[in-house]
Amino acid sequence: MAELDENGLSKGARTRLLVGVLFVSVNLRPALSSIGPLIDKIRLELLLSDTLLGLLTTLPLLAFGVVSTMTPLFTKRFGIGNTLLGALILLVAGLVIRSAGGVFTLYLGTIILGVAIAFGNVLIPALIKRNFPHKAGFVTSLYSGIMSLGAAFAAGLSVPLAIEMNLGWRGSLGAWAILAVIAAFIWLPSIKRIKRLPPNRSFKVAMKKLSGSLLVWRMAFYMGLQSAAFYVILAWLPAILIDRGFDAAYAGWMLSLSQGTGILGAIVIPIWAGSRKDQRLVIATLVAIELIALLGLLFPATGMVALWVGLLGLVLGGTFGLALLLIVLRSNDAETAAELSGIVQSIGYIIAAGGPFIVGVIYDLTQVWDYALLFLMLVALIKLITGIDVGRDRKV
Repeated sequence: MAELDENGLSKGARTRLLVGVLFVSVNLRPALSSIGPLIDKIRLELLLSDTLLGLLTTLPLLAFGVVSTMTPLFTKRFGIGNTLLGALILLVAGLVIRSAGGVFTLYLGTIILGVAIAFGNVLIPALIKRNFPHKAGFVTSLYSGIMSLGAAFAAGLSVPLAIEMNLGWRGSLGAWAILAVIAAFIWLPSIKRIKRLPPNRSFKVAMKKLSGSLLVWRMAFYMGLQSAAFYVILAWLPAILIDRGFDAAYAGWMLSLSQGTGILGAIVIPIWAGSRKDQRLVIATLVAIELIALLGLLFPATGMVALWVGLLGLVLGGTFGLALLLIVLRSNDAETAAELSGIVQSIGYIIAAGGPFIVGVIYDLTQVWDYALLFLMLVALIKLITGIDVGRDRKV
């Protein structure tokens, strides 16, 4: 008879659950990374300003911020498995609506898919804490790595789907609904593998406790700053490169490169950080590399655009994986992990939501992308100050 773990699962059942988690994870970024390479096509057809186009990345982040804190309310009532299934169904709806018509459906679908992704963002770290607590660094690296993989493929394929496959920007954006449908069917058997546990405390009590912790607020700021940098690059890197003379296809593949090297960062950094009790050295190293990469992009005469983009992607992917791992490492149990994940990501994404929008406003006012890169350098320095404290070994 197979040996069962504390959740009543055999090794095979845990493996199948992990496969389900990874299929959910791969759907958490294509809806967002597919927008950047198509920005010019959307602008030309719908006649939107850069500020309004920035909202296509900002609105999902605002949805993350609003929904993340409330996610434990759904899990306490429906369980993690059912909540994730509902999120995948909602994601399909958002993707279809976004690509269905004009300006109104573009923004409505964007909000809906942002709500769906928020549930996945919050609940996967809680699942890792519950079902894979002794391999948190490794499983987090797989999770964040597969997210980056989904983002990379979506960024690289957006323009070819729109032009070479004759789908247009609407068809290119809507095509990712197929992947979400597949994930929903694969996730269905996983629901029964997730044991429903009675909550130890009410949502109100949990939020009161966590919101009073200075460490929680610092974790939230760190999450917010790293997400702001990630989504600014996701939204505006193609536009920055196109402005400097590169064509749209090259700009799209550079965004794909950043997401591709992000896969490496998302895999390696959580494993490195998870092997240490203290993560301050990891945080400082990532910020140093990020500043070097941004300097390289700030002075294009130095050339080596692919190197700077690759380094930047490596850092942002690694920092994201590290932020998720910190939620797991700073929690005592799965319930706390879900609650901490909710409040940290809620506050963090509200902070991050300003990034793409601010950069869009900066460019509209100055018509120079250098100021956006200087803004990202300032964000990196503040992230270092915040992250040094978050990296200390302690529990919430």
